Amino acid sequence: VQLQASGGGLVHSGGSLRLSCAASGDTLDYYSVGWFRQAPGKEREGVSCISLKDSNTYYADSVKGRFTISRDNAKNTVYLQMNSLKPEDTAVYYCATSALEMYSPSWYREVVYTSWGQGTQVTVSS
Repeated sequence: VQLQASGGGLVHSGGSLRLSCAASGDTLDYYSVGWFRQAPGKEREGVSCISLKDSNTYYADSVKGRFTISRDNAKNTVYLQMNSLKPEDTAVYYCATSALEMYSPSWYREVVYTSWGQGTQVTVSS
């Protein structure tokens, strides 16, 4: 499966963005999909995941209550709605897929994901 992440941009603190992860070559129905981010000088970290079978959702504590992950199977796309953005959310955001059903806390382990998109830049100004 090939992934294309989009929707990033520059917003003020408190603003919103919706990231999209569009798939080609296979259907996202067969995958758990995760969003990760990497800020300058920091390691990549898990942000959210929507699981394969039951569409259970998982969030990092830092984004819980502000971000929402969802999937649209008809469009073969997974979204990350980001509200109440903070400067510390500034990062390159990546989507990734795994053929595994996801549970906490394994969902944020990069090694379980096998395909990665190219990343989209999110910049939140204060």
